[in-house]
Amino acid sequence: MASPTVRSELSYSLHADDLAYTPPMPQIIPIISRVLILVLATVGSVFAQANPDWTEPFPPFRIAGNLYYVGTKGLANYLITTPQGNILINSDLEANVPMIEASIEKLGFKFKDTKILLISHAHWDHDAGSAMIKEMTGAMYMVMDADVPVVESGGKTDFEYGNSPTSLYRPTKVDRVLHDGDKVKLGGTVLVAHLTPGHTKGCTTWTMKVQDGGKTYDVVIVGSVNVNQGVLLAGNKDYPQIADDYVRTFKILQSLPVDVFLGAHPNYYGMEAKYARMKAGGPNPFVDPDGYHAYLAERQTTFQALWDKQKAAAK
Repeated sequence: MASPTVRSELSYSLHADDLAYTPPMPQIIPIISRVLILVLATVGSVFAQANPDWTEPFPPFRIAGNLYYVGTKGLANYLITTPQGNILINSDLEANVPMIEASIEKLGFKFKDTKILLISHAHWDHDAGSAMIKEMTGAMYMVMDADVPVVESGGKTDFEYGNSPTSLYRPTKVDRVLHDGDKVKLGGTVLVAHLTPGHTKGCTTWTMKVQDGGKTYDVVIVGSVNVNQGVLLAGNKDYPQIADDYVRTFKILQSLPVDVFLGAHPNYYGMEAKYARMKAGGPNPFVDPDGYHAYLAERQTTFQALWDKQKAAAK
């Protein structure tokens, strides 16, 4: 989800008017399905108003090699192209799917060539559009094991937001269950799924190598290390090991080889400023190992301070 300075899951309530008309069978089932989609779209519009950058278009561009940015100003999507089809990381809001499609097509690729769909973690701002993308492209949906129940329940089994109507979305069937260290391969490209839990139980950081300008770069796409507002690190009965998982995640991320630093939200790595620098020419600003480690250090300090504060309050 978003950075800790802006809570992504805002406290809105959605009230639907009672339906006065009950249609005869068998028409009732498709009508109910359409109503559900409409309700979810309405929820999405509520969050879009609160987070306008989530649905604000951003120019698609090549980051390095066969890796491209096709997301909005506030939600990151990545396209990896191969001779055997393409891989898309994150589906975002259903409302964003047409923009993702348009960005891919603007780059000269075909949206329907999406063969594999991945996510950073099972929060609705990163996976609510998955059902739609599967329907449109037939892509195989691959998700880290601990996030699979959340994805397939439409967010209902999420430890923090399962009871929040504004955090729910269309349940989506997972085609391949991933485990820590699993590889996703397509057309000569290999991505490695790293379990980096805490933000969600199955939060996933993706790594890959890209060739660009005669050089090979290590890419790290951080799932998330943020602690959202209201999440308990001490005494969390629904996720007792949450703090230990964050500690483990920081160790994992600090150990990864990195050249190109990316993440589930573009503000993690200062995408807008780097894009402007890239347009101006010169060295690729997304090659930023120092920025990666500085980001982790700041996030870990913030996490530790919050954990210490919660532990002290619980005594």
